Amino acid sequence: MTDSNETLLVIEAIDRLILGARPKYTSEDLLARTDVPEPVVKAMWRAMGFPDARGAAIFTDADLEALTIVANLIDDGLLDDSVAVTVARALGQTTARLADWQVEALGRALVDNGELTVDELADREALAVALDRAQALLPSMAELLVHVWRRHVAAAMERRLAPTDGSPDVQASVVFADLVGFTRLARQLEDVDLARVIDGFESVSSDVVVESGAHLIKTVGDEVLFTADDPETAAQAAFALHARAGGHPDLPELRIGVATGPVLRRMGDVFGSTVNLASRLTALARPGTTRVDAATARALSSDSAIVIRQTAPRRLRGIGVVRSFEVQQSSAWIRASGE
Repeated sequence: MTDSNETLLVIEAIDRLILGARPKYTSEDLLARTDVPEPVVKAMWRAMGFPDARGAAIFTDADLEALTIVANLIDDGLLDDSVAVTVARALGQTTARLADWQVEALGRALVDNGELTVDELADREALAVALDRAQALLPSMAELLVHVWRRHVAAAMERRLAPTDGSPDVQASVVFADLVGFTRLARQLEDVDLARVIDGFESVSSDVVVESGAHLIKTVGDEVLFTADDPETAAQAAFALHARAGGHPDLPELRIGVATGPVLRRMGDVFGSTVNLASRLTALARPGTTRVDAATARALSSDSAIVIRQTAPRRLRGIGVVRSFEVQQSSAWIRASGE
């Protein structure tokens, strides 16, 4: 059997297991069966992160059903064409990373359990082992995915419906944290050791953010971005991050920047000048320290457990002259709390 034939068999096995059926529709077939305009269908497909079909039969009955759902939502006035594409983009960006992580985690689990070696992961003959495990996991993982999504939707709605001061802008404290010397570390470590550093950082940062009551936006390799409803929560999360990273055997020191002000929320991310300032403050921070802007420092000034030290003003490109402050927990508070 040729390599091309083996590859086709592998693809067919994945399609049957993951997609539920072998693809049989072209994009023209889908368009003939729904009322969604062709530009919207193509824009949604690209927004989800997939290349143009170019006439190939890559769609299944499940794709047709999903497109029919979208058509009904548009007909009922619950979505318009633009919002449908935005929804597709949000789903695509979120689930693409999740899918990559799940497949990677499955491979690591098979190796850790001794069912396959690292070299065998690239062997088509080992596909049966991986597909059997995936078949056992898929139904439960699908249920968990929907459950966690519902929990997050509920939490997001509760946050949006919480009483505000009437300001049209969303105010938040934006926090960036990154690993000191990560580029050098990446050159020195083997892939498996580097993966352990990244996994450790993501685990520590996500745990601290959730425990503090802040809101995780994203982690990207050596950097984490999150927001807090107030500067006090942001500062305590920053202090906890430093402490937790310092106690982790695989993690270097952190640099953290915090800025408070209006932010634009879009597709689960945050944008605007406050976000840019927090990122620039992170670059200014010394290893193991937290640098904050003037608005955050003012809000923290009445807290006797926090020491605030003003640093020399800096001119930041695209922002102007910025006054920033280094903050840390007072030694007396640390001794009293036992940290």
